Amino acid sequence: MSVNLLMDVHVAFAVAQGLRMRGVNVAIAQEQAVDRLSDEELLQHATTTGRVLFTQDADFLKIAAEWQADQRDFEGIVYCHPLHATFGRLIQDLELLATCFEPADIRNRVEHLPF
Repeated sequence: MSVNLLMDVHVAFAVAQGLRMRGVNVAIAQEQAVDRLSDEELLQHATTTGRVLFTQDADFLKIAAEWQADQRDFEGIVYCHPLHATFGRLIQDLELLATCFEPADIRNRVEHLPF
C-alpha cells in the first residue's frame, strides 16, 4: 500500500502535477476546497481522508509537536523548507516516500525533506 498525499496551499501546483504524472495519489487543498481551513483543520482533514500532509509551512511543525504531546493521532506530515529543494528534488523525494513508505511508517510523525 502506498502513501496518499495532500498538498497544502503553500506548495506549488507543479509539484503535485509532477507527482501525478508519476502515478502518485495526490490531492491539492485548493482542488478539494479546503484551502481556507485553519492549519489544524487542514491536518485533521488530511487525517480523516487518510492522506499525509505535505507542506512548506513551518507552522505545521509546531502543530505536530503539540498533537504528539497530546497523543492526538494524525496521518503524518512531510515538511520541506521552501528554499531547501527544487521542484524536481521535491517530486523525486515525495515519489520515493509515497511508493516506499507504508502509511504506518509515517503516522504521527514528521518527515523532513530533502532526504
